[in-house]
This record gives sequence, structure tokens and C-alpha cells, in this order.
Amino acid sequence: MALNKNIKELLYSLAAIISALIVGAILIKLSGHSVLEAYYYLFFGAFGSSYNLAQTLLKTIPLIFTGLAVAVGFQSGLFNIGGEGQLYWGAFATALVAITFTDLPALILIPLALIAGAAAGSLWALIPGILKAKTGAHEVITTIMFNYIGILMTTFLLKNYFKEDGPVDQTPKIAEQAKLPEIAANTRLTWALFIAIFVIIFIYYLLNYTSSGYDLQIVGENKSAAEYSGVNSDKVLISAMLLSGGIAGLAGSTMVLGVLHRFITNFSPGYGFTGIAVAVLGRNKPLGVLAAAFLFGVLESGGMSMQLFAKIPADLMTIVQGLVILFVAAPSIFKVFKNKSLAFRGDN
Repeated sequence: MALNKNIKELLYSLAAIISALIVGAILIKLSGHSVLEAYYYLFFGAFGSSYNLAQTLLKTIPLIFTGLAVAVGFQSGLFNIGGEGQLYWGAFATALVAITFTDLPALILIPLALIAGAAAGSLWALIPGILKAKTGAHEVITTIMFNYIGILMTTFLLKNYFKEDGPVDQTPKIAEQAKLPEIAANTRLTWALFIAIFVIIFIYYLLNYTSSGYDLQIVGENKSAAEYSGVNSDKVLISAMLLSGGIAGLAGSTMVLGVLHRFITNFSPGYGFTGIAVAVLGRNKPLGVLAAAFLFGVLESGGMSMQLFAKIPADLMTIVQGLVILFVAAPSIFKVFKNKSLAFRGDN
């Protein structure tokens, strides 16, 4: 039964993606461009060579982390949209560790830097988690406020205490042994990909095969029923926020260790916010997030090729991404309207 449901959801998602691409093709045609040329370069930019594929995967990695962070929150009934701030703290803490403990070997320094990044993201998510559990403060408001605070605080600390000499607001380069090894030379695609896959597997196992994962999901489904059955919902909510923040922090960590090799202000193009779309498209499931993040990586990498060679405006790719999300999320939207309609009729 569950397998059939998963297959049905997969088929629907594929149909939604195809529908979005068809609508996108119509818009491309109406704008006076060649549809075949545009989609050829979309495919070529994403898969046309080993280097292009590496760049697609490179763009996928941070979205796996931020999408999974949002999905974990959703599973417990929380809408953590603070991934951007948690990501910045994770990157900042990782950079500090990697430029401070330069005498440590790679086998110690890399895990230590990753742990620091995850811990920083978790701690930044802890306060909204406590506020939600203890006071009922809505996590959407608190986490979005903490985004701005986190980004500005890391910028302040960098500029005043850790800035490398020069016009760019950035830390010195991290120690050479702190850099994640490349999978393919000269592509910047590193072992961060394996770390992301490991986290996907861990969350999948947690949600499906542990009592903690069950508690997290039952609180998300019905908090009152969970409490009636003996689950400490406050503890679960706080734990879920810690886990969600830690995963978002790893997005920043892997960017520093694998791509930037230092902390730079405003380095994220909005990974934390794009992660929301990835989680929605992946239906808040670990494997779904993996597929959705890869799709976004394809659209971004291929979209750059479309702009460069087929002269397709960047706005059209944004529209296609929006259509994919809208089409995939459509059943949930209709379900909400249906429930509200039934509630309205019941009141009357």
C-alpha cells in the first residue's frame, strides 16, 4: 500500500514537472525564442559533459541540506524558515575552527569544523524552538527575524574581528588540510556530496525506524494526541528545531570547506529560502528532497547555459521553477480549500 502510494506520488511529480516544462515551452515560444534550442542547452548545461554534471551536483548539495532542514521541521509540524541564518552561523563557526586549529591533521580538523558548523546552526535554531514550545511564539515569525539577526551578526563579527586585509569582507583562507577533497579535479565538487547523502540516509532511518522519529511525526500530525499517548511534545519540538538547524548549519559548513575555503559576507544566494521550495517539491520526505534538490540543480545549471547560448531571459527559468512547485503542490492546495469549504458548510 505504502509502495503504491509512493509510486503514485512519484508519477504525479513527474507529470507536474513535464506540465511545467510544457507551459515553459509555450512561454519561450511566445517570447520569440526557439524551444528546441532552449531545452537543448538546458540539457547540455546540466548533463552535456562531466564538468557540467559536476556543476549541477555542486549546485544541488546546499539545497539538499536546506531542503532537508525544512522537511524535518515540517515533519514535526514546524515551519522553520530560518535556514538562511542557521546556514550563515554554520559557515562562520566552521571558518573560525578551520583558520584557528591549523596544526590539526585533516582527519581531525574536517570533522571538528563540520561539528562546529552543525552545532552553531542548532544553537541558532534553539531559541525559536524554545519560544515555540514554551510560549507558543510562532516559529515563522521568530525564525525569519533570526535570519536577519544571524546574517548581520556574522557580518559584524567578521568586519570587526576576523576580516582579512583587503576590500572584500572575508576571513583568511582556511587551512589547506581543512579543505574537503575533490571528487573530480578542478570542478569544486567535493566529498560534501557524500556528506549530504549520508545525512539523507540518517534522516530516512530516523524517521522510519526509530521511536524518536515516530514521536517527531506524531507530534506533527496531532500534538494533542501525541501528548495524550505520553509523548513530551515540547521536548520533541525543541529537538526537531535543533536537528533542523544543525542540518542547515552543515550547508554553510560544506560551502566553506568545499567551495569558498573561507567565510564571505552575503555568500548565499538564498539557499535557505530555496530549501523551502525543495522541501515542498520533495513532499518533506528525505528521498523526495534529494530528487527535488537535484531538479533545482539541473534547472539552475542548465538555466545558465540557456541564458548564455540560447539568450533565454533568466526570468523564464524562475517562472518554470515556480510552475513546477505550483503544479506539485496543487493537491495540497486543493485539499486545504476543500477542508475550509467543508468547515464553512458545517458552521452553517
